[in-house]
Amino acid sequence: MLDPVSIDVRPLSADLLDDYLRFFDGKAFPDNPRWAFCYCYFPYHEPDKMDWQKRTGTENRAAIGACVRDGTAQGYLAYSGTEVVGWCNAAPRRFYPMLNERPEPDAETTGSIFCFIVAPAYRGKGIAKALLAAACDGLRARGMRVVEAKPVKDATGPAANHHGPLSLYLSAGFSVVREDADGNVFVQKRLEESK
Repeated sequence: MLDPVSIDVRPLSADLLDDYLRFFDGKAFPDNPRWAFCYCYFPYHEPDKMDWQKRTGTENRAAIGACVRDGTAQGYLAYSGTEVVGWCNAAPRRFYPMLNERPEPDAETTGSIFCFIVAPAYRGKGIAKALLAAACDGLRARGMRVVEAKPVKDATGPAANHHGPLSLYLSAGFSVVREDADGNVFVQKRLEESK
C-alpha cells in the first residue's frame, strides 16, 4: 500500500488540464486501449445530439478540454509526486447530459460519481479510496446533500470496474438503492451525515 501522505488529490481545474490530458494520452488505458479514445468525455456528451460510436479520440480530447476550461467537466486527479496516477469523474448531477434519461427529483442537490481510472501500476494501493473520499468532500462543499454512483455488481477486471467497485462504495458508507437487469447497482450516500 502506498503511504497515504504520498497521494495528493486535487480538484480538476483549467490549470491542471495538461496533466489530465497527459494522463489520458498515456497512462490511463495501456491495458484497455479500446477505451483510450474516450478521455472521460462520455458522461458529458449529449446522446440526442451526437453518435458516440462515430466520435474520435481527437474530437473527445478537444471537447473535454473545452469542458474543463469552462468548468463543466469536474472531478479529481490523484498525484504521486508530480505524476497523475488516478482520476475520478465527479460533479453535480446536472452537469451530466447522460443522466437526463433517468430523472432525479433532487437533481440540484445530488452529486454523481461517474468513473474511476487508476494507472495499472497503482491499482490496489488505495488510490480509488482517496479519490472517493475527496469526491464526497468536494461535492458536500458544493452544497450536494446526496451522492450517487452506479457500479457493476459482478464486474470482472479493471475495465468493467470503471464506475468503481461496489465494495469500494459499500466500505465508504454508501447504500444500495436498487439493481437493474444489466447488473448495475445504484448506490447513494447522504453527505450531510458523513464527516
